[in-house]
Amino acid sequence: MPRPFDDTRMAPGTGDPPSRSAPSPPEARPAGAGAGPNPGGSAAVDLESAEFRRILGHFVTGVTIVTATDPATGEACGLTANAVASVSLDPALVLVCVDHAADSHDRIVAAGAFAVNILSEDQERLSRRFATWNTPEKFGGVPFHRAATGAPILDAALAWVECRIWACYPGGDHSIVVGEAIGGNAREGSPLIYYRSGYGRYTR
Repeated sequence: MPRPFDDTRMAPGTGDPPSRSAPSPPEARPAGAGAGPNPGGSAAVDLESAEFRRILGHFVTGVTIVTATDPATGEACGLTANAVASVSLDPALVLVCVDHAADSHDRIVAAGAFAVNILSEDQERLSRRFATWNTPEKFGGVPFHRAATGAPILDAALAWVECRIWACYPGGDHSIVVGEAIGGNAREGSPLIYYRSGYGRYTR
């Protein structure tokens, strides 16, 4: 996947809601087990990370900043993410994939809530700022307000949705964090998009 958005990551082994348990990861198989021809006729093989990222880079995504409040310090934290998707309408669920190594991973999971801030076409600089790990004062000079859960909502976001963590599943080197949407809003405007490791603008 595009590197700037690998920044979406959470705390390993934490964050599962008490009322739900994460499923066990799929059973490991020896390399090549079950491999066979695919519909195109080529044998199934493991993809190198760089090639996997290059292929999936052809999938156009929006750009978001996922935010939360560190329950230990009360400080805002956040990161740039494009591995974001809606999951369900009833209940309203959203997922975010967060790299275990991201500086905000553990704090987002521990917070038990987060917000997904969808960026507009003029917010590339903001995206790059939050995509940099271990950058102090990511929120410096960035106007925001707190949602009901305490998650920071960027005032200039094109749209936003506030979520309580509903479940957290293992997903390789990422955590798949599913949130139940409890609030949100949107304004008129055009989104920032990401394609093949570059930012772009949406035109009809």
